[in-house]
Amino acid sequence: MKITDWHAIIFDFDGVVAESGKIKTLAFADLYRDYGEEVVAAVVQHHNQNGGMSRYRKFHYYQQHFLAKPPLTSEEEHQLDVRFSELVMEAVIAADAVPGANELIRQQAARIPLFVASGTPETELKIIIERRGLAPYFKEVRGSPALKQTLVAEILSAHHLAPESTLMVGDALVDYESAHVNGLAFLGRVYPGAPNPFPEHVKVVPDLCTLVN
Repeated sequence: MKITDWHAIIFDFDGVVAESGKIKTLAFADLYRDYGEEVVAAVVQHHNQNGGMSRYRKFHYYQQHFLAKPPLTSEEEHQLDVRFSELVMEAVIAADAVPGANELIRQQAARIPLFVASGTPETELKIIIERRGLAPYFKEVRGSPALKQTLVAEILSAHHLAPESTLMVGDALVDYESAHVNGLAFLGRVYPGAPNPFPEHVKVVPDLCTLVN
């Protein structure tokens, strides 16, 4: 897979641009700590198995399936969102880059349009990318609440990108599925030592260093 074959690249963010996956896992654990370790274990397992899903969908799922409470109200969802942001925002901004990510982004932004499609709330995501100094390199940054496959479709449409000439880089099964349904090529990033969530035929890399020319 030669990076120069592609006319545009769409990146996931957590675990692809920033090494921030574990930060989000710890935040979910802290958020549900008061409900006991059994709930925390269930929350962490679901979160790890559903990378790329928006936090809002997870809040509602946990409320229904793990807490057996009435559906979240808008105010309760907002309170969870605020607390989660407080737990993760500064830590994600300060997180290490995935090896090779910053170099790849700076290099390829001079050649082709780059984009981000993430499960992180869009307003928060844009602040994080701005504060990490990466905003000038991306044509558009998109986040939740829209589903990832919708974000990808909207990026393709808005920027008149040919799916067959566009690469998506992600670290979760939802990234692969969003690329597949939209007709994009896909490259998976699997953290060294972590389980591979992708089908056997998907090409994976431990970091982005090999993509830097």
